[in-house]
Amino acid sequence: MNRTIGSIVAVIAAGVVLAGCSQKEGSAPAAAGAQPAKAKQIKLAGIVFQEDQFFRLVLFGMRDAAKKAGAELFEANSNNKPEKEIELINTYATKKVDAIIVSPLSKKGSVQAMKQAYDQGIKIVANNTPVDADFAASYIECSAEDLGKQTGEAARKFIQEKLGGKAKIAILAYKSQVPEQSNERSGGFKKEMSQLPGVEIVAEQDAWLPEMAVKKAGDIMTAHPDVNIIWAANEGGTIGAALAVKNAGKAGQVAVFGTDSSQQLLDMLQSDDNILQAITSQRPVEVGQMSVEAALKAIRGEPLEKKIVLTGILLSRADPEGVKKFAAQLKEWTQKN
Repeated sequence: MNRTIGSIVAVIAAGVVLAGCSQKEGSAPAAAGAQPAKAKQIKLAGIVFQEDQFFRLVLFGMRDAAKKAGAELFEANSNNKPEKEIELINTYATKKVDAIIVSPLSKKGSVQAMKQAYDQGIKIVANNTPVDADFAASYIECSAEDLGKQTGEAARKFIQEKLGGKAKIAILAYKSQVPEQSNERSGGFKKEMSQLPGVEIVAEQDAWLPEMAVKKAGDIMTAHPDVNIIWAANEGGTIGAALAVKNAGKAGQVAVFGTDSSQQLLDMLQSDDNILQAITSQRPVEVGQMSVEAALKAIRGEPLEKKIVLTGILLSRADPEGVKKFAAQLKEWTQKN
């Protein structure tokens, strides 16, 4: 009997040893019915610098791509304040997000905070404004020069066909806000104007919000009553310029060309007042989507393009069907947003 009991104990002991050998060294046996551990959810931060339709659509593109990838997206706006931008980057670095996607306020001034986050192991993706540094995993933009150039081509054609090749032009830019980008857009426009010897730029001022642009454009038309073309470098400036012309009763005398797009600008392009003639739209939803996709590739160690440059989309009163088609797409985006 004792020998039988001893044999049973020996068999049990051997089974325990064999079971122990089947576990990886240092691992604990899985509890009965335990679920496999879930993969860690990727956390992204998206920072823009202005509250307008362009950046709302950039964020929409980010949301769309993050949702499809199952990533968590934190959203923030620096509101054109460098100190706020630094605070936001530092906050998300402290939260230990996997990547920060940022539309920098400055090519140089935004670098330090971004570099500090990068040094903590956080991937950096920039869009809309490039930075003077090579640590960003990728940079995505609609070419600023192309945005000015395409509207410039439309204005040049208008001046040649409607004004006999001669024009007095006023420019509304935003150098004091984002100087590098403003200069590139203005440069693209001016390059087209330089092809017409009968064109003179008589005024160039900063006005990137509608209320600023209404006043500045109104003052310019008072000081230079012979101005017959106004070009604005962004959405707010374009809206304000068109409103200023309307307020001054100069519809048909002063034509407005601009940059960026919004429902209000599309309505102005289709208005019977004939003030706004053409705008060049960016592709904000694509910028947002591509920014998230680049961040995900960087996090996973996958190859990605260091720089992606998109061309703009010209929307002109001369192509009403093209404007209507773009307006329908914009409506679809904003309803989802």
